[in-house]
Amino acid sequence: MSLSSEAAGSAKPNATMIKFGYPDSLIREYRHWVVQLRPQQATLGALVLVCKDRAAAFSDISAAAFAELPQAIGDIEAGLTAFRPYQKINYLMLMMVDPDVHFHVIPRYAEAQTFEGTTYPDKGWPALPDLAAGVQPAAVAQAALVAGLKSVWPALRG
Repeated sequence: MSLSSEAAGSAKPNATMIKFGYPDSLIREYRHWVVQLRPQQATLGALVLVCKDRAAAFSDISAAAFAELPQAIGDIEAGLTAFRPYQKINYLMLMMVDPDVHFHVIPRYAEAQTFEGTTYPDKGWPALPDLAAGVQPAAVAQAALVAGLKSVWPALRG
């Protein structure tokens, strides 16, 4: 049985946010969602979109979180396109290890991408993404990726 939804915006980040490096990996925080850099870069710009509601099943997130999801997705796609245009994008809701509702967001590239001297191949292209084959950038490189993504992220819409 899944946990019931709870109002978003509590001061305490959930376990999945922490697992993915919150607050250092934070790209953008919304009322009900956070977008974070995925520490292991399956491809350049790989992210996680984590719901802040206390919900272990997608059907248990609040109506307000569902309503805000299109804004977060629109910003992800605009932000990633501005950062490094991708050919495809995959949203994977795996939820086998991390307990809170979240998506792995994997931009897909036909060619390897380079950022600040590091090459990020898409080893699964053109099929399924190979999440285990990604690059684990050092802390300095992760911080540069976060800063680079933030610098092109769309402004919050009113």
